[in-house]
Amino acid sequence: MLPDFFASVLDLIIKTSTDLPPDVRAAIAAARTLESGDSRSGMALRIIAENIDQASTGEGAICQDTGMPTFEVKAPVGANQVWMKQQIKAAVAEATRLGKLRPNSVDSITGENSGTNLGPGTPVIHFEQWERDDIDIRLILKGGGCENMNIQYSLPAELPKLGRADRTLEGVRKCILHAVWQAQGKGCGPGAIGVAIGGDRTSGYSEAKQQLFRTLDDVNDDPRLAALEAEVLRECNTLGIGTMGFGGKVSLIGCKIGALNRLPASFFVSVAYNCWAFRRLGVQLDGQTGALRQWIYRDPSIPTTPMFDQSGFARTGREIVLQSPLSEDDVRPLKVGDIVLVSGPAYTGRDVVHHHLMSHEAPVDLRGAVLYHCGPVVAKTADGGWRVTAAGPTTSIREEPYQADIIGKFGIRAVIGKGGMGAKTLAGLKQHGAVYLNAIGGAAQYYARSIDQVTGVSFLEFGTPEAMWHLQLNRFPAIVTMDAHGNSLHAEVEAETGTALAGLVSPSA
Repeated sequence: MLPDFFASVLDLIIKTSTDLPPDVRAAIAAARTLESGDSRSGMALRIIAENIDQASTGEGAICQDTGMPTFEVKAPVGANQVWMKQQIKAAVAEATRLGKLRPNSVDSITGENSGTNLGPGTPVIHFEQWERDDIDIRLILKGGGCENMNIQYSLPAELPKLGRADRTLEGVRKCILHAVWQAQGKGCGPGAIGVAIGGDRTSGYSEAKQQLFRTLDDVNDDPRLAALEAEVLRECNTLGIGTMGFGGKVSLIGCKIGALNRLPASFFVSVAYNCWAFRRLGVQLDGQTGALRQWIYRDPSIPTTPMFDQSGFARTGREIVLQSPLSEDDVRPLKVGDIVLVSGPAYTGRDVVHHHLMSHEAPVDLRGAVLYHCGPVVAKTADGGWRVTAAGPTTSIREEPYQADIIGKFGIRAVIGKGGMGAKTLAGLKQHGAVYLNAIGGAAQYYARSIDQVTGVSFLEFGTPEAMWHLQLNRFPAIVTMDAHGNSLHAEVEAETGTALAGLVSPSA
């Protein structure tokens, strides 16, 4: 029964996690031509380009957050879908064991990580029958950071900066503009969005995600939606959000819109936001053997053109070298916009660690420490130790309820993450003499190469993404975006782009 099916699905998962399709590569390359090389967004895009190449050549995960694997399967009439589902799950578990997927399936009641990416609801597998003999499987890996930036509107509605959004295409346009603006740098921009007009709350979100299976360079069959897609893409790139929310000319690389019929009483606009690490591939398999017939979106046998022609992070000599543990004297002189290179010990901490530390002592001395918002992909070494295979930053705003308290309680001097944090953390940085350093979201291979060693691990019982990993950093590059004087680049960009957003209101609206 389909003897090659398992191997084909496993290959699909590995390639999806490690190698971006040509349309996404082209969009990133085009974005690089529009940003000045010495700007914050230009620097970030150089790192992104190098990370793409490193992932594809080393077969490591492009981004450590390999997301919720979502499979769309078209199978011949009479195919054993129960068996195929079992094989897909087995392939997901094997890809996780090989380190191509990060263990991301967590029990919502106990918080326990299955360690295999298997559990109720994970992975997501949708089947559809068709009257063909072959099998079509498409996979998207959409990480938690961009998933958290999804948003759904019920029209009519009042939108910040944009006013009333009615049940019209103009109202839909306002919703999409607001969705991109509210994401800022939290979803690892420049992003791509899938949009669904109509449906119910469930089918709307599902259709929005379906739109992400379209290539970035296609044209909508509906001329009304094609015009709206082009208009939104153009307008979003006038907002000034830029890569990682650093400010810049490219905030969006794709907008795809579909429409579903709806109930008379409901008018939903559902937006699925995807990060620049747009991991989407597919395969066509022989219906009798499960062997690979054809790749969809790209052909891995055709070599891809390298994304960068120089080091992703070009040294200028103006970078500030930080050696941890840090003192207040090391941190207070830093200001928003400074580029730093961090070396020395650092400790990862995500949602569970922050919650735990609020009521417990730390397992290590965190005075002067660097705390990294990161859930790395790790692998066992022959000597029983660990090595990091992917280690980009996670979205920091989730830790906003805890961060200032943790900084004050333990004497932390620097927090590394992405997307920025809020007013409470900003006040805590100023009070205690600490800084927030923004790393480049999704650049998991690039940053893994800035980690020399794993020196230990605490709280492994929380699961590998949520454990506290003890790392030795080596000239780890980041940008100061929140300093110890009450300044925040994120607040500045949000205010400036909010003004630009308000300027996109039609005079007749």
